[in-house]
Amino acid sequence: MDFEYTFWFLLQLLKSPRTAYRQTTFNKQTKNQWARDDPAMVVVLSGLVAAAALAYCAALGGGVLGTLWAVLNAVLVDFLLGGMAIATACWFLANRYLRTAGHSHAVEQSVEWMYAFDVHCNSFFPMFLVLYVGQFFLLPLVLTQGFAAALVANLLYAVGLAYYHYMNFQGYSALPFLERTEVFLFPIGLIAVGLPLCIVTGFNPARFTLGFYFE
Repeated sequence: MDFEYTFWFLLQLLKSPRTAYRQTTFNKQTKNQWARDDPAMVVVLSGLVAAAALAYCAALGGGVLGTLWAVLNAVLVDFLLGGMAIATACWFLANRYLRTAGHSHAVEQSVEWMYAFDVHCNSFFPMFLVLYVGQFFLLPLVLTQGFAAALVANLLYAVGLAYYHYMNFQGYSALPFLERTEVFLFPIGLIAVGLPLCIVTGFNPARFTLGFYFE
């Protein structure tokens, strides 16, 4: 597993997503597949999610069993199983509706499921920094009652989720045989519509989400 390359790739996702996704073309040219063949990204992200879950448990309590449950749930359900579900949906959408019409002399291409999961992993990292790391440092504010807490929490979650879908769009738009990939930006519109509604009603996504793990 090439961890040095993985951390370089994560940095590029923050600095220049297009530069990072140029590596997919390199993979296709050298290995005849769009997806990575190195599991280092999954290992690194799983470790980061586990470390974040431990930090939340240390800050909010939960005991030994509660800590174990929170870590396993964060890694296995939130990151892996949730990511597999999203990757499968995007993989199906891209292959069923977004592929360009092939020519008789061209080799037909399709989105690999592993590439769809790679895109999820790439999109998850910036969201992780916002909703796991950023939220952790804002816990004294976002877990309180009141309008200010709900406002900050909603803005935080809107930015994190919108960033995820923007990076998702970048991943699929990097494939030359897909068209109309802007459909992956549509959830950002729903987030923009839902944001003021959540703020007006006083809904606090931080309290709601963390309430699932902690009392």
